[in-house]
Amino acid sequence: MTTFVDRVELHVAAGNGGHGCASVHREKFKPLGGPDGGNGGRGGDVTLVVDQAVTTLLEYHHSPHRKATNGKPGEGGNRSGKDGTDLVLPVPDGTVVLDRQGNVLADLVGQGTTYVAAQGGRGGLGNAALASARRKAPGFALLGEPGDDQDIVLELKTVADVALVGYPSAGKSSLISVLSAAKPKIADYPFTTLVPNLGVVTAGATVYTIADVPGLIPGASQGKGLGLEFLRHVERCSVLVHVLDTATLESERDPLSDLDVIEAELKEYGGLENRPRLVVLNKVDIPDGQELAEMVRPELESRGYRIFEVSAVSRHGLKELSFALADIVAKSRAAKPKEEATRIVIRPKAVDDAGFTVTQEEDGLFRVRGEKPERWVRQTDFNNDEAVGYLADRLNRLGVEEQLMKAGARAGDGVAIGPEDNAVVFDWEPTMLSGAEMLGRRGEDHRFEAPRPAAQRRRDKQAERDESDQEYEGFDPFA
Repeated sequence: MTTFVDRVELHVAAGNGGHGCASVHREKFKPLGGPDGGNGGRGGDVTLVVDQAVTTLLEYHHSPHRKATNGKPGEGGNRSGKDGTDLVLPVPDGTVVLDRQGNVLADLVGQGTTYVAAQGGRGGLGNAALASARRKAPGFALLGEPGDDQDIVLELKTVADVALVGYPSAGKSSLISVLSAAKPKIADYPFTTLVPNLGVVTAGATVYTIADVPGLIPGASQGKGLGLEFLRHVERCSVLVHVLDTATLESERDPLSDLDVIEAELKEYGGLENRPRLVVLNKVDIPDGQELAEMVRPELESRGYRIFEVSAVSRHGLKELSFALADIVAKSRAAKPKEEATRIVIRPKAVDDAGFTVTQEEDGLFRVRGEKPERWVRQTDFNNDEAVGYLADRLNRLGVEEQLMKAGARAGDGVAIGPEDNAVVFDWEPTMLSGAEMLGRRGEDHRFEAPRPAAQRRRDKQAERDESDQEYEGFDPFA
């Protein structure tokens, strides 16, 4: 059964925003008390958070679909809908977030680092929030926006200071088990280690982590063996340690050829040329291993490598190796630039930046792209004429109609607002008539202008009495 997963495809969906409410306040003796529709709630976000207690992506391998909750719709009585609950997904330290095309979206390193993978949709405004001096009683509300929905790839790159690389059965797992408290699986057959193992080593005042990367073979950078799956785990390491088997039973192998093969694979993978290297000649407790180590040592030293002869069984040479690695790690840490507080850079938009573009496509269709017009279209209920008229007013004030005229659009031309796969298309009229004008001045409720029945009856009776009084005043009983 799979217990370690370092690459998964995850489908994340944020919550949709709740719709706004169109409501009119009613109570005794106040049948039309004004708009009181509440706003819709915001949809929940999907956020990735680094958690040191998480070491694998196994949970997302079994459950790759994750969705936050939707916002609740608004209600009458100026009651806003409840916001959706954010979905927080813990990921291991060193997780890289990519899109389906392989572009890096975020590199999550350090406890508590967060990344919003999908943002929840905004809640729609209720008619109470849309009321104004000109639009006293809107008969519509804005719809909630849909939340983000995308596929992302999570890749785990082990955060370690030292990486042990070498052929299968070279003794990497045995070495890390005696240098640290890690307990990897150890056996006398190739590819015993199927997952990277991490161990913590203390050498003097320096504490560092060491990673045992599964065995590499020729062609690992092209996907042979387990190399392509785990080569990414050496990218963050400060130093690479070549573990060479001096007691191999395979006649066609020797430490020098093993080193050349592994170096070729690291070069083919790329990005590791400037990492310092050490060479460990392992298994010198075996007589043949000690002899072979003495034979190849001069050649390795002539190549500029620092050589350590060790034995995981007898623990020979481990202390010198441990302190040498600690010295390199300490120097690497000191050479890194000090982390500074993130500077907050505010880049205000230009005053004349309308935030949208108008382009004419080959088929003659005019396409409007921009954050505001596309968001307004998503929030519009096209079954409500007044809402469509409100959208027309907003687009006109933004300058869309003016830009369409400058682009050469004429009455009756097709106009699309939004991307090709999800756009609203309509025949453009320069006056932007939508049918809502038939309702009178947009935003006004003619029910307020109509007299109330009881008051009208009182006025009618008063008019009758006034008329009767006038007739009585002109009456002469002696005539």
